[in-house]
Amino acid sequence: MTEQNLTEQNLTEQSLTEQSLTEQNLTEQNLTEQNRVVVVGDALIDEMLSPGSRLEFPGGAALNVAVGLAVLGVPTTLIAMVGDDADGARLREFLAAHDVTLVATPGPFGSSRATSDRTDGEPTYAFNEAARKRRIEFGPAERAALDNARLVVVSCFPFDDTAQTDAFIAAVAEPERRLVIDPNPRSGMLADGDLFVANFERIAARSLLTKVGDEDAELLYRSTLEELRERLLAAGTQTVLATAGRAGASVACGADLRVSEPIAVLPGAVVDTMGAGDATLAGAVQTMLTRGVPTDAAGWQALLADAMLIAAATCRREGALLRVPTAG
Repeated sequence: MTEQNLTEQNLTEQSLTEQSLTEQNLTEQNLTEQNRVVVVGDALIDEMLSPGSRLEFPGGAALNVAVGLAVLGVPTTLIAMVGDDADGARLREFLAAHDVTLVATPGPFGSSRATSDRTDGEPTYAFNEAARKRRIEFGPAERAALDNARLVVVSCFPFDDTAQTDAFIAAVAEPERRLVIDPNPRSGMLADGDLFVANFERIAARSLLTKVGDEDAELLYRSTLEELRERLLAAGTQTVLATAGRAGASVACGADLRVSEPIAVLPGAVVDTMGAGDATLAGAVQTMLTRGVPTDAAGWQALLADAMLIAAATCRREGALLRVPTAG
């Protein structure tokens, strides 16, 4: 546990100190409470196994996005299931250290945990019972937080549970102006792929922005990212942000607007790509808050350029925590 605690402490200290970097185009000034973002989704303990090493730290796609937004100066609330156990205490402490407000649904099976085994190179994932049976309740506290949010971001939500999906939809007013979606499915947490797709697509059609990645296209649709993007647009999704790993990212709106941006080149080697997608999403949301939702190709191009810089910086550190590129 000493190595785990030191790792978590180092991640916290690094992320907090990097808030004061000089790239004002990326961090700008801290936003006011009127720009608070509520993120809905998963919070868990990530356990990473590699040859000769075992590390643990707080993670989950929604938690990563929430903390990333806070690093970028955005007031942020996370709605997630967190157990009343040791892992839950670590999650709460970590979120508090990054000034993220937590509205927690109690976890009847404890806190979620994901094990990433990298002993053979590419990671394989396993999830505990709490992660596989995760639930989020939308009671008065959750609804109040959602009502007061400038934007609502949902990531790694159990869309294969129709009752939970319906409860979430009912709790978010004006999704066409406020809702950002990243399906972010995990095969080990996916109970019904077809149902997940159906519920995801009906809510994506009502969203302000939907982000998808090449891994989403493969897992959910057995298709290419381009095919998924066009499918979502044809079904009524306003804007699709598509991330393609080493191929960078693109934005598509309607029939005509298509812009793309390659990955950013920064000094140093790529260490860990785990948080690249979450960092891209956090960067995009922060840009929409500080500069407004883009209305033309130039605006979306600028959003992508900033998001790719943030993703590149994040990939140059171990773990999924968002990093801001340093000057020089």
